[in-house]
Amino acid sequence: MPELPEVETVRKTLELLVIGKKIKDVSVFWPKMIKSPDEPDEFVHSLKGQEILEMRRRGKFLIFYLNDVALVSHLRMEGKYNLSDSRDPIEKHTHVIFHFTDNTELRYRDVRKFGTMHLFRKGEELLHLPLLQLGPEPFQSEFTAAYLAEKLDKTERIVKATLLDQTVLVGLGNIYVDEALFRAGIHPDRKSKSLSTEEIERLHKEIIHTLTEAVEMGGSTIRSYVNSQGQMGMFQQNLFVYSRKEEPCRKCGTPIEKKVSAGRGTHYCPGCQR
Repeated sequence: MPELPEVETVRKTLELLVIGKKIKDVSVFWPKMIKSPDEPDEFVHSLKGQEILEMRRRGKFLIFYLNDVALVSHLRMEGKYNLSDSRDPIEKHTHVIFHFTDNTELRYRDVRKFGTMHLFRKGEELLHLPLLQLGPEPFQSEFTAAYLAEKLDKTERIVKATLLDQTVLVGLGNIYVDEALFRAGIHPDRKSKSLSTEEIERLHKEIIHTLTEAVEMGGSTIRSYVNSQGQMGMFQQNLFVYSRKEEPCRKCGTPIEKKVSAGRGTHYCPGCQR
C-alpha cells in the first residue's frame, strides 16, 4: 500500500497534470468505489462543471479541491491515476474516468478495486470520516518528541503497532515503520511504554529523516507503485531492512530477519535492534 512518500509524489505529479482542468463528465464503472455520496449519480452530478483548483494530501489520502467540493481519494494497494487523451484505448481495470473539457481524461485504475472516493462540500472534508480521526502529519509542528512520548506511554501495544496506527501519526506504513525503527536502533517488538526518553527522541528524528529522504526520492517502488507520470520511486535503493530478508545488514553485517509483528511482515536486524 502506498505510504506518505508515495502519495505525496502522486500529489505532486497530479498537481502538474490536472490543476486548472474543468470536468465535463465523470464515468463510474465500479460504483462500490464511491463511498459518499451514497448514489454514484449524485457523485457525477456534483463534479460536472467543477474545475480542479488545488491538490493536497492528508496522511495517505489525496484531496482534490474543486470550486465547491473536495474529493478525498485513497489508492489502497494498487490504485493509480494517469492522464490520457480521450481517444486513447481504455485499459483494463479502469474504474473511474474524469472527462475534461480539453478532451483529456484522468483515469483511475485499480486491479484489486480496493480504492475509495469520498466527495464532500468544500470545507467539510475534515469533519467526517475518513479524515476526521487522523493523527498529526510527521512534518507538522504538532508532531514533537513530547507528543510521541505521550502516545507511546499510554498504550500496552508494541512500538510497531503504535506507529502503524493512523490516529497516532499519519502516513507511516509497513515500509517506513521498519526503516525508522532500524535507524533508531529499536526492536519492533519492544513495548511502546518501555522506550527511554533518549530512544523516543531518536525515533522521532528518524521518522522525519526517513520520510523526508523518501519523498525527495519519489517513494519506494517495491512491487507496482509508479507516480501519475509512470515513473518509479527510487528510495528502495536506500532501504536498510525492508524486503532484505537474509541479506547482510548494511551496518553490522548480520543477516536481516523477517517475522510477523502487529500482524504485518516485519524486517529487522537482530544485531542493530536488540
